[in-house]
Amino acid sequence: MKQRIVEESPSRRRAGLEPEQALWAAGRQAVAGIDEAGRGAWAGPVTAAAVILDPAGGSSARLLGRVDDSKRLAPRMREHLLAEIKLCALAIGIGSATEAEVDAWGIVPATRAAMTRAILGLSVPPDFLLLDYLTLPELPQPQIGLPHGDALSLSIAAASIVAKVTRDRWMAEQDAVYPGYGFARHKGYGTAEHRFALARLGPCRLHRRTFRPLSAFGDRAGAERTT
Repeated sequence: MKQRIVEESPSRRRAGLEPEQALWAAGRQAVAGIDEAGRGAWAGPVTAAAVILDPAGGSSARLLGRVDDSKRLAPRMREHLLAEIKLCALAIGIGSATEAEVDAWGIVPATRAAMTRAILGLSVPPDFLLLDYLTLPELPQPQIGLPHGDALSLSIAAASIVAKVTRDRWMAEQDAVYPGYGFARHKGYGTAEHRFALARLGPCRLHRRTFRPLSAFGDRAGAERTT
C-alpha cells in the first residue's frame, strides 16, 4: 500500500502521534518516520534519518510538545532534543547521498537514496514507513508520503532533527578542511556569505556543481579547490 495523504498546511500545530497511533492500532509495531536535511543546500550531502518510536511504552509521550519540525527549532534545542530522541527511540538509522551523487542523479533521486540508506541502517526492520511527502516505490514496505509530515508526525519530526543535527555537525567539521567558505555557519546553504566566498575562492569538492550559482563554474571535472 503506497498512498499520499493530502492535507492543509499545519502552519502552527506541533507534531503529534495521530498517524503513528492509527497504525499501531492497526497492528503495525515498527513504524519508521523518515525525513531529510540539506536538500536545498549548495554544498555537502543530503542526509536522511529514520526513527522508530516505541508503541508500547510512554517514552514517546515524553517527546510530545517538544519535538517538532527541525526548521522550527533553534540549534541548541535541536541538539538537546537529539539526546532525548536517542533515549526514547527503538531504533535510529542515518543515511546520506554525497554531493557527487546529487549532481549525477538529481536531488530527488539522491534524497530517496539517502532515505533508503537510513531505513537499511535501522536495527529494527520497519513494517510501515511514514515519510515527509516523498515515497520510496522501490521498497516493499507499505508507506505514506505525508505532506507537511514533519509538522504532523512525531516520528517524522524526530527524524528531521536527527538528520539536521547530524548533517550540521558534519558540515561544521568541514570548515577546517575547506577554510574560507564559512561552512560552520551556513552549513552549505545559499547565504550571502557563501555567495561571496564562492566569488572569491571558487568551488571546492563539497559543492554541488549542478546547483545555481555553481553551474556558472563549469563541469565538476574542472579546476576546483581540494583544501
